[in-house]
Amino acid sequence: MPHAPDQDARAKGVNPPSTETFENQILSLVPSLRRYSRSLAKSDSDGEDLLQDCVEKVLVRRGQWRGVNLRAWAFTIMTNLYRDRHRHVSQHPSVEFDETLGLTADDVSGDPLEKTRLQKALNALSPDHRSVLMLVVVEGYGYQDVADMLAIPIGTVMSRLSRARRQMAAHLAENNIVTLRRPK
Repeated sequence: MPHAPDQDARAKGVNPPSTETFENQILSLVPSLRRYSRSLAKSDSDGEDLLQDCVEKVLVRRGQWRGVNLRAWAFTIMTNLYRDRHRHVSQHPSVEFDETLGLTADDVSGDPLEKTRLQKALNALSPDHRSVLMLVVVEGYGYQDVADMLAIPIGTVMSRLSRARRQMAAHLAENNIVTLRRPK
């Protein structure tokens, strides 16, 4: 007779998380997962798809979670989903109709010029540099946590972060707009 995943986990000495607390913890992670997914995917719609796939995978595979760091586990799953999707897209290119036809609604909150400059600078980074930058700077993970999530050495995390910061600063500096008004 086949065992349920929870029975297998108990047999190995791991207590599976209760459904209610696990789902509540996942719900509390959605805002930061959404930010990370959008930064990886470079678009809101692709980011939402990535977020949905990640949450689905986390919920389906909750029996595999070892109870250590749910946030890091979810971010690792999202990173791996993005890598798989990016690999597939690079092998099978397609055209995004919404962007070419101008059907997307513009976000009017904040300074649109500054938001556009920042988005262009982020998009200019390689996916590896962008993921390290987002995990350390925006999500607040430590270098070792990011190294574990991305399965890379800690020195690689530090060098990618340094390069990403330099590239962002250079991109933002070259597109800097100087005001024409003189101080009074």
